[in-house]
Amino acid sequence: MKTTAAADPQSLELLINGIVDYAIFMLDTNGLARTWNKGAERLKGYAANEIIGKPFSTFYTPEDREKGLPTKALTTAAETGRFATEGWRVRKDGSRFWALVVLDAIRDEQGGLIGFAKVTRDITERQQAHNDLLESERRYRRLVEAVVDYAIFQLDPSGHVATWNPGAERIKGYRPEEIIGRHFSTFYTPEDLEKGVPKLALREATEKGRFEAEGWRLRKDGTRFWASVVIDRITDESGTIIGFAKVTRDLTERKQAQDELQRVQEQLVASQKLEAVGQLSGGIAHDFNNLLMIVLGNLENAERNSRNIGGPNLHRALSNAKRGAQRAAALTSRLLAFSRRQALDPKPINLNGFLSGLQEFLQRTLGERIEVQTVGGAGLWQIEADVNHLESTIVNLAINARDAMPNGGKLTIEAANVSADEDYSRANPELAAGQYVIVSVSDTGTGMTAEVLNHAFEPFFTTKEPGQGTGLGLSQVYGFVKQSGGHVKIYSEVGEGTSIKMYFPRYAGGAQPGSDDADEFVSEGVSAETILVVEDDADLRTYVSDALRDLNYRILTASSAQGALTILLQEDQHVDLLLTDVVMPGINGRELGKRAQQIRPKLKILYMTGYSRNAVVHQGRLDEGVDLLEKPVTQARLALKIRELLDRS
Repeated sequence: MKTTAAADPQSLELLINGIVDYAIFMLDTNGLARTWNKGAERLKGYAANEIIGKPFSTFYTPEDREKGLPTKALTTAAETGRFATEGWRVRKDGSRFWALVVLDAIRDEQGGLIGFAKVTRDITERQQAHNDLLESERRYRRLVEAVVDYAIFQLDPSGHVATWNPGAERIKGYRPEEIIGRHFSTFYTPEDLEKGVPKLALREATEKGRFEAEGWRLRKDGTRFWASVVIDRITDESGTIIGFAKVTRDLTERKQAQDELQRVQEQLVASQKLEAVGQLSGGIAHDFNNLLMIVLGNLENAERNSRNIGGPNLHRALSNAKRGAQRAAALTSRLLAFSRRQALDPKPINLNGFLSGLQEFLQRTLGERIEVQTVGGAGLWQIEADVNHLESTIVNLAINARDAMPNGGKLTIEAANVSADEDYSRANPELAAGQYVIVSVSDTGTGMTAEVLNHAFEPFFTTKEPGQGTGLGLSQVYGFVKQSGGHVKIYSEVGEGTSIKMYFPRYAGGAQPGSDDADEFVSEGVSAETILVVEDDADLRTYVSDALRDLNYRILTASSAQGALTILLQEDQHVDLLLTDVVMPGINGRELGKRAQQIRPKLKILYMTGYSRNAVVHQGRLDEGVDLLEKPVTQARLALKIRELLDRS
């Protein structure tokens, strides 16, 4: 009888030993190893002479042996003919691997059990990949369940809700058991259902892979909210659609802010739609105000100088002339307020409270891409102005700033006290000498060219596209500030942003000073001590210098760090203290301080700033050894701090 190669025991042994990725061996009826192939030796680490005759429970973990799993495996294979499982197994060196195990019963021709065939494969990598996938799914589930500001859930291909996260429950009001299985059109308004919006949304997501929109949606209790909705198509490996991922965000507050902004913008547009007479009256009013300032000023001087001379007729004539001039000024004010259809109603304003209340409104209306910061301070003077017009003016400027920052940026609104001396008044005839509060609106936008800057206040001048603006915005700001007795200036450079400074006169009425003014007093200084004041803003430099001269200090001034260093390099120029702004063009105040101390090691330095984030503050802490005053600086704080530094040993 001829034997085939497949039935040849030697060939079969060669075949089994040639398999190195599987441990293939035989057990007797008691579970003792009787054969051992090369794959078993590679996989489990035992040589044949080390394991044959040993129980196969050697490969089990202690905890599995304690549970009796080896005996259970043999019993199951003997009774059913086969036992298959997965689990941890132990190599000779004690390391563990995840094994796929098959145990088959071997029977003789009469059906008697003579042993078991055991096949083991190391699937640790596959199990690790499976575990990684499970952990990834768990992390994703935890992430989705942790999100409460977004409704994140899945739809089946027909649009029925399949999953539901806590954010969806919070925003829409449904518990998972109340909404899973229902169609997502449940969230749409009746008018959108009538238009077939849900079907259109799924169709667009199916065809294009994504649907994105904003609109009104319904909560469980029937209330509406303004939602940002994204629906993404989900496909399997073959490209078949298996459902949709839906993300919804509640933007009701933003919508309300936008609606409020639109309302304000419509009011601004309405106020800007002046007829030709509006432009003419504005030009006349501007010139007439200057004339009235001269007339009223001279009448007041004449009235004051004639108190001890002249008769009642002269006094009456001057009083009548003054009243006539005042009526003319009132007429001018009404002309400038023409677009508002109301007379201005100026009242004393606490700018700290005003700016604090305005910040939140501006932040909401301008959006998340614009960072809004308002800066007031202790000792800030009151002004007298129409609150509604002042708010509209700042909103107008904020809208312009937003348009100049299409990619986002920072808007800063800051108020500070200043004093304009006679020299500044002569250089700026629109601004009489005196005490003012500057309200600055600054952005980090595109800035203006010199040509645009020269025409910025002209009525109907605009750089926007036709239909996008009337060009009356800045001219209206100019008219309002002028009408309030102040002045407005623009500082701008291309690529560096724009700062609009509005000067409002200090209110000198009989209102009780607020708590912010409690520390306002003049401290006595010590004569012959010299302070070098470095400030690039001429108004602030003048105010600080005048305040220090009133305290009997000798004052030197510089408008830049370079000018200050020039003074410090002069050996015959005595300086006791350097008072410098931090944020300046070119060399900043911190760098100036370092160079100044290299030139004069004993020089005392005091920094001033209007911002908390600058060259002398890092990680929220003031740099060691740095003395700092935050703007706006009152005379009391300024005097005390300077005295403290000069007296410090």
